[in-house]
Amino acid sequence: MIKGLFKKGIILALEREAQSVLKKYNPKIVAITGSVGKTSTKDAINTALSKFYSTRASLKSFNSDIGIPLTILDVPNAGTSPLAWTKNLIEGLKLILLPNHYPEWLVIEVGADHPGDIKKIASWLSPNIVVVTRLSEVPVHVEFFESPQQLFEEKGELVKVLKNGGTLVLNADDNNILNYKNLTKEKVILYGNSDEADLSAMNYEIVYDENDFPKGITFVVKSGEEELPIFIAGTVGLHHTQHILAALAVCKTLGEHLSVAANSFKNHEPTPGRMRILKGLNRSIIIDDTYNSSPVAVIEALNTFEDLKKSKRSIAVLGDMLELGKYSIDEHKKCGVKTKEVVDVLITVGVRAKFFIEGAMSVGMKEKQIHQFDTSIEAGKFLQSFIKEGDTVLVKGSQGMRMERAVEQIMMCPEEKERLLVRQDKEWQGRV
Repeated sequence: MIKGLFKKGIILALEREAQSVLKKYNPKIVAITGSVGKTSTKDAINTALSKFYSTRASLKSFNSDIGIPLTILDVPNAGTSPLAWTKNLIEGLKLILLPNHYPEWLVIEVGADHPGDIKKIASWLSPNIVVVTRLSEVPVHVEFFESPQQLFEEKGELVKVLKNGGTLVLNADDNNILNYKNLTKEKVILYGNSDEADLSAMNYEIVYDENDFPKGITFVVKSGEEELPIFIAGTVGLHHTQHILAALAVCKTLGEHLSVAANSFKNHEPTPGRMRILKGLNRSIIIDDTYNSSPVAVIEALNTFEDLKKSKRSIAVLGDMLELGKYSIDEHKKCGVKTKEVVDVLITVGVRAKFFIEGAMSVGMKEKQIHQFDTSIEAGKFLQSFIKEGDTVLVKGSQGMRMERAVEQIMMCPEEKERLLVRQDKEWQGRV
């Protein structure tokens, strides 16, 4: 009870300070929401905008009622330490009371775990640009909502508070997202591969080195008559084109040179845990997609995995997809069916993941191709002796499954885990 009251008090104090900071410095705000790709889109927008302005983006995926104020105040998550939270509040007061430099643009991710989450944030956050990435038929966190439609409506609360003269940036490939146009009278710009899109991507390819190790991806962005080549190192996946399109759409609406913005991605650091390419033990290839999981994200990851060149076995290590409520069993089975088409070996982690196995076996995967574990650490230890030279391994699961711990067991350079893997800060490392 005390912890609950303390948390509520901290959130309220941080919100008040954040509102005061916004009022004092009046930065422009890009707010990103959606069910898929928010963090990668946020990072891409920050990369592009920082070529023209001073910017600050949400750390990691700080997208909640506590994470957003932390971004605005530029202070860390203090975990369970009352002293550290007090220091954060003091830093906020300094920002309010003393003269300080402040970014011209804030790039903020906005998420919804429960009904009312975004509406609450929207009551005091007035963005200049709202970007909606992608929804999905069965979104993550849907178990806390009456239906996917209620979650879609919650995301729309951010669109309703778009500032006068602002711009709404939408993924044109998602019909549910296009409905958000009806919630504002402000300018709308579309990105994607549909005919309606103002910016689109073409000629996507995975790039390899001389040893057939994947280096990254290339594609071309088309905006009117302009064609802009893009190279992103260290990651794979067609869905990354959408993140870059959203970033360039933001620059386009601000009238900035798209060629300059496109060139910025040569030095773009891929977001950890989002189809990140890592070198594994025994000269294997790891595709680390351990940030989070949902049905649409698993299918996308498997589609990309299928496209990769492979010299030996393809291995999928899949942890539970959490927070799907009544949709959980069916969605795990559907993803399991897909694994049969793509992989030679299926390794599952968690109690819900048995339904991956049911789905895979229902279409012919053999029991000898399957290995099941309770925890990601157990799966990782098994993989250490199981992986052979030339194997390609996809690792994915919901946040709570901590699938990055399996990656840590099999990556060639675990000493670089703090830079390459998700959830390496003290607060996450302290969790069971």
